[in-house]
Amino acid sequence: MPPRAGVLYLIATPIGNLEDITARALRLLREVDVIAAEDTRVTRKLLAHFDIHTPLISFHAHSSAGRQDALLGRLLAGASVALVSDAGTPCISDPGADLVADVVAAGVRVEPIPGASAPLCALIASGLPTGRFIFEGFLPRTKPDFRERVKQLAREERTTILFEAPPRLIETLKALAVACGDERLASVGRELTKKFEEHVRGSLAEIIAHFQETAPRGECVIVIGGASPQPEVIPNPDALLLQALAEGSSPKDAARSVATATGLAKNALYQRVLELRDQTT
Repeated sequence: MPPRAGVLYLIATPIGNLEDITARALRLLREVDVIAAEDTRVTRKLLAHFDIHTPLISFHAHSSAGRQDALLGRLLAGASVALVSDAGTPCISDPGADLVADVVAAGVRVEPIPGASAPLCALIASGLPTGRFIFEGFLPRTKPDFRERVKQLAREERTTILFEAPPRLIETLKALAVACGDERLASVGRELTKKFEEHVRGSLAEIIAHFQETAPRGECVIVIGGASPQPEVIPNPDALLLQALAEGSSPKDAARSVATATGLAKNALYQRVLELRDQTT
């Protein structure tokens, strides 16, 4: 009989304050057969602080497919594996999602062990609506993709959460201000859970002014209030039918295309397009 498959534990670790690790996380880090860490040097400091001596291997964005296959093989053979990132919850803007997908596909049990999360910490302290939100991680680095993504975010009606590095913070805030308007409400959480934690709240213009006077340090999380809902634009079927005729469509094709665009009955539109054609000839 083949051995019973093990368990992959996705264990959240502190994002700054070591007291934020849970008792369950500490127990599992001691009990698992191996810990797969984004950076073993970072995780080794955490383990040393809590006197944990579980074997440690590296697993990061540049790990080979062979390393992922080896971890899956150990799980299928019955081993228990803990996956941890440098800080916070694994697989959130960190490596691990592909491994989890393969493990799930193989029928191996996956257990999330909740804990610290920088996006959620920044969101709940922002003072902005939390009922509906999206997480964008880091914005694209290439300028065309960056500009397009910022343009999309300006229209987003939900609260948006972004990661940004200190050297790029002001540049990103200025781009957001251009796209969203200087008065769009936002918040920047910095050094979350650490000694010098800071939340700068206000309009984008006010936040930019703050960081122009006080250079940001430490990893930053930007939270942006959603755009005001836009009124629904109801298309004018007559205008659409006339435009289709002007572009050379037959009455039948014009009625079909406008029916698809508006959801109106094709037969009624066909009769209407005939009336409009007669009126304009």
